[in-house]
Amino acid sequence: MQRSLGSTGIMVNPIGLGGMPMSIVGRPDATQSHGVIHAAIDGGMDFIDTADVYCMNHEDIGHNERLIAEALTQHPRGGEVVVATKGGLERPNGQWTRNGHPDHLTSACEASLKALRTDCITLYQLHAPDPEVPFAESMGALQRLQEAGKIAHVGLSNVSVEQIQEAQSLVEVVSVQNRCNIIDRSAFSDGVVAYCEAQQIAFLPYCPVGGRGQKEALGSHPLLTEIASRFDVSPQQVALAWLLKQSPVMIPIPGASKVTNAISSAQAQNLALGLGALMELNQAFPTEPSDTGR
Repeated sequence: MQRSLGSTGIMVNPIGLGGMPMSIVGRPDATQSHGVIHAAIDGGMDFIDTADVYCMNHEDIGHNERLIAEALTQHPRGGEVVVATKGGLERPNGQWTRNGHPDHLTSACEASLKALRTDCITLYQLHAPDPEVPFAESMGALQRLQEAGKIAHVGLSNVSVEQIQEAQSLVEVVSVQNRCNIIDRSAFSDGVVAYCEAQQIAFLPYCPVGGRGQKEALGSHPLLTEIASRFDVSPQQVALAWLLKQSPVMIPIPGASKVTNAISSAQAQNLALGLGALMELNQAFPTEPSDTGR
């Protein structure tokens, strides 16, 4: 059931945990968050995605990374969990802004190393290309961090096929993280998923069960709820199972701030959607144009 994290040779559960909901507006307290992470591990999850900017504002930078690091030290299998983080955004006054300058990426990586309590980050991803900084300069910073042994593997987020190819001219790209779910299929229509599969690059869809703006629509969609009832599961589990069927390089990372959500997401890998249900879902949701970036 495990899937390869790109060309790293690392095998992980086909569904990972997204840490963002545990550190932004409406976040639970640390005790509840630790429970979410422990429940995810107990449910078989061994891959967690985070970022330095999963926090409230600039003064809170690294909150999610520190939270995850602490939770992992408290679980007997915490050392077996692969943690991926990201750099390249900032949170001035709680806003989301891009900063792909090499100096920022270098200092952000150093801060993430400290927050995660490690000497080397297994997977470090550029959170989003910065239109004010040549893409090659941002990738050059990650290349130097990798050469220095600060990061083991390089990934990308919120990118196009052309940007993936440009990055590949400088470093080995092992993962791509773009928004993708059963409602927003832009990563399919713009060719990113197909390219990742051809290149054996892990595709890590964020907001795989809708995220902000689509969570309610996904959870209440008549067809999703009908199929969920048919299999005695939740609409979110149907959405995750559908994603897993789309490509062998697909590793969804649903976020969670409640123990029940983490357990539900972990169980979705066991849902076997039949051909009929898959065809119904493919016909019901149109492919939308891409809008990368967040």
